[in-house]
Amino acid sequence: MTERRGMERREDATVEEVVFPLGFRWGVATSSHQCEGGTTNNWSRWEEMGHTAGGQRSGLACDWWAHAERDFDLAQELGLNALRLSLEWSRIEPRPGAWDNAALARYRQMLQGLRARGLEPLVTLHHFTHPLWFEDRGAFLAPDAVERFARYAVRVVEALGDLCDFWCTINEPNVYATFAYQLGGFPPGRTGDFRRAMRAQAGMARAHAAAYYAIHGAQPNARVGWAHHYNTFDPANEHSWLDHLAAGVRDAAFNDVFPRAVRTGRALVPLRPLVGDLSAVRGTCDYVGINTYYRDLVAFDPRRPRELFGRSCVVPTAPRGDSGAASSVGAIYPHGIARAAQRAAALGRPLYITEHGVADHADRLRPWLLATAARTMHEALQHGIDLRGYYHWTLVDNYEWADGWSLRFGLIALDERTQARHPRPSAGFYREIARANALTSEMVARYAAGALAQTFPLE
Repeated sequence: MTERRGMERREDATVEEVVFPLGFRWGVATSSHQCEGGTTNNWSRWEEMGHTAGGQRSGLACDWWAHAERDFDLAQELGLNALRLSLEWSRIEPRPGAWDNAALARYRQMLQGLRARGLEPLVTLHHFTHPLWFEDRGAFLAPDAVERFARYAVRVVEALGDLCDFWCTINEPNVYATFAYQLGGFPPGRTGDFRRAMRAQAGMARAHAAAYYAIHGAQPNARVGWAHHYNTFDPANEHSWLDHLAAGVRDAAFNDVFPRAVRTGRALVPLRPLVGDLSAVRGTCDYVGINTYYRDLVAFDPRRPRELFGRSCVVPTAPRGDSGAASSVGAIYPHGIARAAQRAAALGRPLYITEHGVADHADRLRPWLLATAARTMHEALQHGIDLRGYYHWTLVDNYEWADGWSLRFGLIALDERTQARHPRPSAGFYREIARANALTSEMVARYAAGALAQTFPLE
C-alpha cells in the first residue's frame, strides 16, 4: 500500500547551503535508441508501423553512433563526473549467436571517450530495446530469454569490462511490462493483459538475476544493479477507503514486484501463480537505481479494469511539464526521490537516482526541479539513506519513444533537423551544483529564485 508522506513541504526561494559527500556522482542519463540513430530493433519496427505520435521516427536521433563524443565534451564542460548510457543489443548480436565486433569496438571508443573526460560510465544492457529476433521469440516471455540475456551480458563484459565495472542490467522493467502488455504503448502493443504484464516482469527479474551472476563470474569486482521506476501513487481522497485500495493496487502491481523479488525471492501471495518461482532473484543487486518523475492521485473507478480500476488525477495547481503528443504526464514530484529512497533502502544497498527530470522546452520548471531535488537528496542523506549519485534525465533533447520529438527533457536543446545544440539556462545551474558538489543560496538566486517563489502546493 502507499506509505505516508514524510519529507514533504512547500518550497520557498531561500536555501541554506547544502554540501554533498565527497565522491557524490553528478551525471546525466541517456539511452541508445533515443540517442544513437540508425538502430534496427523492436522500437524501430514499432516506428515503421506508425505507432508513434504523428508517425515520427527516431532517424539520426542525437547522432551518437557517429558523434557521441561531442556530447561527452558538453557533459565534461558541465563539470559532471558520471554519465549513464545504454548499449544497443541489436547492434551487438544482430542474429542469434552472431556477435558484431565492429559494434563492440564503437562502444569501446565511447567508453574510452568518457574515461578520458573524467566521466565514470554506468552502462545499461537493456533500455526498452532488443533485437528483432528476440522480440519475435516473445522477448522476456520466451522460454530461453533468461539464457540468451545472460549470454549477451557475458559477451559485453568480456569485451568492455576493462573500461567499465558499473552495470545496470535492465532499465525500468515495470514500465516495459506495463506499457507492452497492459497499456499498449510499447511493442508488442497488447492492452489489458495483466497476466502477461506480470509474467514479463517476472521473466525480466529472472534474466536480471542470471545476468547478475554471469557478470560477477566474468568480473568479480563488478557493481551490478537495475534501474527501477518508482511512481508515487496516493489516494485522491484521503478519507476514501476505495481510493486507498485503488492506489495500493497500482502501487503493488507497478512499484513492488521487481524489488520484492530481489529482496525476498517471492511475490505477493495473489501474484505467485502468475509469476512463478523467483527464488533465484533474491539478493541479486549491489546497488539500486531509482528513476522517479511523477505523482498520481488515484481515484477508484470501476469502469477502468485495464487500469486496475483506478483513475489518475492531478491537482490543477500542481507543477506539470509539457504534455506530449501521445501522452499527458503527471504532476512533477521531486519529493518522490525521498519516498522512493526510503522504500529502496529496505534492500540494504547503496542507492543512485538513475533518472530524474522534466519535459520543459521553455526551461520554466527545470531550475525549480534541480534545486528541489538537491535539497530533497540532502535531506535523505541526513536521514541516513546511503544515496551516492544523481543522473539527470537528460543531457540533450532526444527521441522520446511514442511521443517522438514532442517532449524536451534536455539540459541542452537540440534541433534534430540540423543537430545544432544550445544549452538552456538550467544547464548553467546544474554545472554550478556539480562543480561545487553543493547547492548554495547564491546559485538559487541566480537561476531558480523565480521558480521557487511560485511555492507549488504539494497537496
